[in-house]
Amino acid sequence: MKSQAKITAFGTYVPERRLTNEDLQKMVDTSDEWIVQRTGMKERRIAAENESTSTLAIKAVEDLVKRSSLYLEDVDCIIVATTTAEYALPSVACRVQEYFNIPHTAAFDLSAACAGFTYGLHVANGLVSSGAHQKVLVIGAEAMSKVIDYEDRATCILFGDGAGAMVVEREEENPGFFGSHLETEGAGGIHLYRTIIGETMNGVELQSNGKMVQNGREVYKWAVRSVPKGIEQLLLKAGMNKTDVDWFVPHSANLRIIESICERSGLSLERSLTSVEYMGNTSSASIPLALDNGIKEGKVENGDLLLLYGFGGGLTQCGVLVRWDL
Repeated sequence: MKSQAKITAFGTYVPERRLTNEDLQKMVDTSDEWIVQRTGMKERRIAAENESTSTLAIKAVEDLVKRSSLYLEDVDCIIVATTTAEYALPSVACRVQEYFNIPHTAAFDLSAACAGFTYGLHVANGLVSSGAHQKVLVIGAEAMSKVIDYEDRATCILFGDGAGAMVVEREEENPGFFGSHLETEGAGGIHLYRTIIGETMNGVELQSNGKMVQNGREVYKWAVRSVPKGIEQLLLKAGMNKTDVDWFVPHSANLRIIESICERSGLSLERSLTSVEYMGNTSSASIPLALDNGIKEGKVENGDLLLLYGFGGGLTQCGVLVRWDL
């Protein structure tokens, strides 16, 4: 199906509190040198006690409205990508609908972990291009600090909080989506999980304290093996080359993973946008936060072709090619 949609508005939000490497040194057996060498991270943003995933999502949408003067009254679908919803139900999307009092809209959360935001864009493009919806609000929002064990050095140094939002609208003459590619390797789910009810997976007993658990080595191996292949497939399906891409915006999991993906895929690290250094791994929020960094630094310009690529828990991955034209 040919795309008949484009991105028309954008906003982000990160909490004020910063958790630095020096702060973490006082909490677990680590050091600034150790963290930077292995992850590239220097600090991350942490939600306040009275902030939740819904709070972050709402503030990202408020920023979107402020930056675009866009009206939300005619949004007819809200998609929130998150793994840290404060309630099993109602969804974060329903909380967003309530806050902005959007009168007639579908609202649902999407669970695809760190690939969530690109999943949301892929779904929104399909809904709008098919004619099922006209104006979709896509949000990636995570309060990762609420589900991290700050005695576990393997995870507590990695994650931060934040949110990003985009609006996808009908555009027949000059659509902004040029292709997408999705893959799933469910057998690898054991390497990155957070339990709610389940006690075992594939016959393996899980840690059942509701906190994030990650086998970083296995996730790294999967990402650097599979993501470059996915990028190749996406460009092939779109009829484009690596040289057509102006900016590569991968999920900011870890700077070392991004370096390896760029090396193996032939994409330039200098033409990549990240949010990992000062915001940490914000899961589904990391791609819009990285894009916002590029915009505020004057790197991203209207007309640029962006390769947005999310990958993470599931194990899931999703890449989309979009033209930036706000």
